[in-house]
Amino acid sequence: MKIGIATDHRGVSLKQELTKYLESIGYNVVNYGTDSEASVDYPLYAFKVGEAVVRKDVDFGVLICGSGIGMSIACNKVKGVRCAKVNDTWEAEVTRMDNDANVIALGSRTPVEELKKILKVFLETPASNEERHVRRRHQVDEYHA
Repeated sequence: MKIGIATDHRGVSLKQELTKYLESIGYNVVNYGTDSEASVDYPLYAFKVGEAVVRKDVDFGVLICGSGIGMSIACNKVKGVRCAKVNDTWEAEVTRMDNDANVIALGSRTPVEELKKILKVFLETPASNEERHVRRRHQVDEYHA
């Protein structure tokens, strides 16, 4: 399974550590940047990962910024992406089961060992095929303002 990963300047070292972790448990990781601690505009990296997920270049996306919120907002602008800002393993499990999220956004202030647990749960949890969840996901996908 291929995982696309990107960060802004606040998560470069964390991205490197999470990449090593993901590779150690059998995932192929594609780096979409940034690789410098110089200030960058996070939306550009969120869009890269979101577009890669939609094109099916990767199976899932992982985004990291200071809070995870900005990356999540930006990535959700990409049609076909369901990005969730996740704080713990319960949220990681629920967003996969109920929402079939295909991108996860994480905050760089969360301890790395917790992030590893969150990622493992997110990547290993299948989406629910219960009619109510499928119906709700379809409603979100079809909405246009």
